[in-house]
Amino acid sequence: MIRPPRRSRSTRPAGVLLLVGVLLVGAFLARDRIGTVLFDLTGEERPFSQLKGLSDLAADFLRPRLHLAPEFPVQHTDVSPFGVNVFLNEEVEPAKRELTVQLAADAGFHWLRQEFPWQDIEIHAKGDFEDRRNVPPKSAWEKYDGIVDLAEKYGMELIVRVSTPPAWSRAAGDSVGAFAPPDHYADFGDFVYTLVSRYRGRIRYYQLWNEPNIYPEWGSYAISPEDYTGLMKIGATRAREADPDVVIICGALASTIALQPAAAPPNNALNDLIFLQRMYDAGAARYFDIMAMQAYGLWSGPTDQRMHPRVMNYGRPQFVRDLMVANGDAAKPIWISEMGWNAVPDAAPDKRFGQVSLEQQARYTPLAYERAITEWPWAGVVNTWYFKRATDEWFREDKPEAYFRLADPDFTLQPVYDSLKAYMTAYNATHEAGQ
Repeated sequence: MIRPPRRSRSTRPAGVLLLVGVLLVGAFLARDRIGTVLFDLTGEERPFSQLKGLSDLAADFLRPRLHLAPEFPVQHTDVSPFGVNVFLNEEVEPAKRELTVQLAADAGFHWLRQEFPWQDIEIHAKGDFEDRRNVPPKSAWEKYDGIVDLAEKYGMELIVRVSTPPAWSRAAGDSVGAFAPPDHYADFGDFVYTLVSRYRGRIRYYQLWNEPNIYPEWGSYAISPEDYTGLMKIGATRAREADPDVVIICGALASTIALQPAAAPPNNALNDLIFLQRMYDAGAARYFDIMAMQAYGLWSGPTDQRMHPRVMNYGRPQFVRDLMVANGDAAKPIWISEMGWNAVPDAAPDKRFGQVSLEQQARYTPLAYERAITEWPWAGVVNTWYFKRATDEWFREDKPEAYFRLADPDFTLQPVYDSLKAYMTAYNATHEAGQ
């Protein structure tokens, strides 16, 4: 038998080195394209973080697949996706309230998510809607009537968050927390009925509470999905009595892995997925029309495809959607109450909400809308957190949340405002042309 000639051993290392060299050169020349692909997968921009992200994605294949029912008809998704959180009630000057709304409308936002704090309307006692905190007394409704007028003037819609009970609604007052629920849920129901009745035909969307699964939004009490369901039941029932066309939004759940519902404050918190399942077990489904949650990007970009229940990223709404489908609630949408990235400066000691540059914040936020619009047919409104606060009090080192802003208290616009305006203007023009 004739054997083929042996390849010289000395040529193998040279061939391998040549191949490696070619691959390295190719990778160097295509580094920008590769980096873009890895960012689209992991939401990371640094090479080491991207490699770590790839290993995390590989581990995702070992976990059960999510069932998102993308083909299922979902209510309340045929709306503009563009919303922004505002604090118009904090502005003393009516002209500043109007400028805020005008700038939001000019940017392309359609929705204003605005709290109507119970404590600022039914201030001194049950049934008392006169504001006597300053002289002369005036109607506590005056400011909120003006906010409703402004929204209508600029063709916008309000998502009214109803929360923050007055101190008189608790025997212990604010000692159990300024955001703690009232002693008697019927008092909350009565306020909701009065509020919805006043703005019937002008406001349709009401969110009952905010982040009931964490401190301080449930005060110093033990976190209880069952108690929150009881509160929401009374609020929703009274709202529907006042206006059959009202749409009830569940209190936005905060994304957390905490499992300490009965811990002493500020550690009392409960994982959002466990909280929601217990809500369903308590019969909550019939008392809300729209599910709501927060979707902060924190430490990665909006394209992050990693899905780990103990990791918080912009993709977390998919876990909530999966749970809703499992509970027979696939026809309801998820509206994101708060979304954003924190451009906190290097000098600030507190970076618990993540940290991005102003350039990244401006780039990430439109991408977040693009992902929700193109990948999540079950998602409705996405509310950016937030437009501005009224005073410089928020710009302290112990308030890292200040740096989510689109504008400073003096109305200096941040780069993220401009990038969102460009994106929403183009989207709205295309969408209107296609209708």
